[in-house]
Amino acid sequence: MNTKESSTGGVFSALTPDAILNLAEKELGIYLSNLCRPLNSYINRVYELEDEDGNGIIIKFFRPGRWSKEALLEEHQFLHQLAKDEIPVITPLPLQKGGTLGCYENIFFTLFPKKGGRYVDELNDGQWLELGRLLGRTHVVGAAGSFAHRPTIRPDQSTQAHLRYILESGLLTEELAADYEAVVQRFIREASPLFEDTDMIRIHGDCHSGNLIYRPGESFYLIDLDDIATGPPVQDFWMLLPGTLDSAFVEIDLFLEGYETFRSFDNRSLALMEPLRAMRFVHYTAWCAYQVKEDGHSVVVPDFGSAAYWQQEIADLEDQLERMQEPVNIPGNSW
Repeated sequence: MNTKESSTGGVFSALTPDAILNLAEKELGIYLSNLCRPLNSYINRVYELEDEDGNGIIIKFFRPGRWSKEALLEEHQFLHQLAKDEIPVITPLPLQKGGTLGCYENIFFTLFPKKGGRYVDELNDGQWLELGRLLGRTHVVGAAGSFAHRPTIRPDQSTQAHLRYILESGLLTEELAADYEAVVQRFIREASPLFEDTDMIRIHGDCHSGNLIYRPGESFYLIDLDDIATGPPVQDFWMLLPGTLDSAFVEIDLFLEGYETFRSFDNRSLALMEPLRAMRFVHYTAWCAYQVKEDGHSVVVPDFGSAAYWQQEIADLEDQLERMQEPVNIPGNSW
């Protein structure tokens, strides 16, 4: 999250259907139908278009200030590297002027082919194996390079930046600001050493069930790589699990069987699941604060910013700190 971001106000007001359709036709060098359907996106602006043959096209406009041009280009480069290794991702369409990242009225945008599929909430054994193989292959590519303009998922880096954004947002109630800062800073102090000897590679960063689509007869597709980052490999699958480490041994076993077909996994990093969960709490709060600062309201959490909200966040983080003190049963590499 860019902590120097200022409110963009009506920056997206110029995105009328006519402007979007004319822009897409010019950039792709094709004619489109009149379809211009807005899709759900809390930060960016995303629309579904259609060419004359009925093929779907997605155009995504990025909110100014969220990512730099260099960071967006790193996403595109990573997507192309994954696609080159036949990993199922959706790569951006080439533009008439060259490249895949355009700019309209100081707003960066990208066009993608629409790829249909369905979400899978409950995975069977075969699908856990398949996901393991998919992310194992993805991490082989991720480990072969590095990011220069993307965040690093570590408590003393990404969580510290999120905390700073929250404190500077002015959305914390005055009577609870000190307590919230104290519990987050305590977490950062206690969790940071756990990341010292952890393998840090290029990862998806936000790999949950909503960012996977399944195409029967094909494969799972990794989608929405907006939040690619440098981080521990375990970050890319702990959110897919149905529960905590102790309650998800079967799923982890299947996943890692598939994963280690392509890349070894350090089982000690499974101990990072609860710290990563706490980091997610802070990340999500910062994300909600971003909505309020940008749009003047939050459409995600109705009571965001209230005293009750901050009290619950403090309590949840304190619970996570207690969980982190509990012994962790880490199996060996041969389960």
